[in-house]
This record gives sequence, C-alpha cells and structure tokens, in this order.
Amino acid sequence: MRDYKKYDVWQKAHELVLFIYKEVVPSLPKSEQYELASQIKRAAYSIPMNIAEGCGRKSDKDFAHFLDVSLGSLHELEYCAQLIFDLEFISKPVFEELNERINEVKAKLINLIKAIRS
Repeated sequence: MRDYKKYDVWQKAHELVLFIYKEVVPSLPKSEQYELASQIKRAAYSIPMNIAEGCGRKSDKDFAHFLDVSLGSLHELEYCAQLIFDLEFISKPVFEELNERINEVKAKLINLIKAIRS
C-alpha cells in the first residue's frame, strides 16, 4: 500500500484545505455559511481525502480513479473560487493566492495521474 502522506500532491492539497478554512471561508458572508461555504469546504477536503483513499487501493487503476475524482473536486473548487471572487466575497490578493494554490495542486495531480497510467 502507498503512504499518502509521502505524496507532495497530498501535502499541497492538505495545505489548500487549511487555506480554505483559515483564509477563505471566514470572509464569506453569514448568509453563505451553510450553502456556498459548505460546498467550498466539501470540494476542498475531497481532494486530499480521495488521494488518501486511492492510496489504500491495491491496483494502479483504482488509484488513478480516485485521483480523477480528486481532480474533479479541484475543478469544482476552482469554479467556486471564481464565483466568490466575482461576487466580491474575497479580495483580489486572496483570490490570486487561492488560484496559485489550486493551479499548483492541479499540475501535480495531473502529473501523478499521467505517471500512474503510463
């Protein structure tokens, strides 16, 4: 079995979740705490959770499937970031930092998926 904590992509995804919880969600209006905030948190923590779950699978095919699910959640989070920026719930510097973190995880995740499938 693989140790998910040894994967740089998992570490970066975990840091992304912490950033969401500490820097993004608190800036959302109270009216969005149970809807949009909840959706953003679920999308964010789904990324490292699926990497971890995939590491517990025996085959590369199963692992790649969970990495694909993580990538889907990452794209969902990317859209949420754009939405909350366009709604002016987060500042431009927070949006830029969030986008940078998302893109870093995305690149690492895509590279891992390619490596597993080749």
